[in-house]
Amino acid sequence: MPTLQLKISPLQNPSRYRALAEALTRITHEQLGKRAEVTAVVIDDVPAARWHVGGSDVQRPTALLEISITQGTNTAEQKAAFIATAFAELEDQLGDGHGLEPASYVIVREVSATDWGYGGHTQAARRLTTAVL
Repeated sequence: MPTLQLKISPLQNPSRYRALAEALTRITHEQLGKRAEVTAVVIDDVPAARWHVGGSDVQRPTALLEISITQGTNTAEQKAAFIATAFAELEDQLGDGHGLEPASYVIVREVSATDWGYGGHTQAARRLTTAVL
């Protein structure tokens, strides 16, 4: 099911990571209809000295969120709503009232059902099993 990889700068405290994971899981469920119990969120810190935009050091908090979902399971409108809602959440939690670095991104990646899986089975195989039942 969906996987979210979030890279953020600057470093945060552990309670912030949990709050981000909970919010992103909720948004994924609400905007894309994905099951919360199988939504994985991985958060990586990137030291500010290693994050550059336009060849310059970033001046504000920065985020890069990538979500992988099965191709064809969501509409363009749902994906746009997810991007807007997730960005607003990141800005709210990380921006300290000053917003994020303008070059902060939310990316939705669609992966073919034959190219990724859950529990050792491709999404395509899982669909076939469910259809037979």
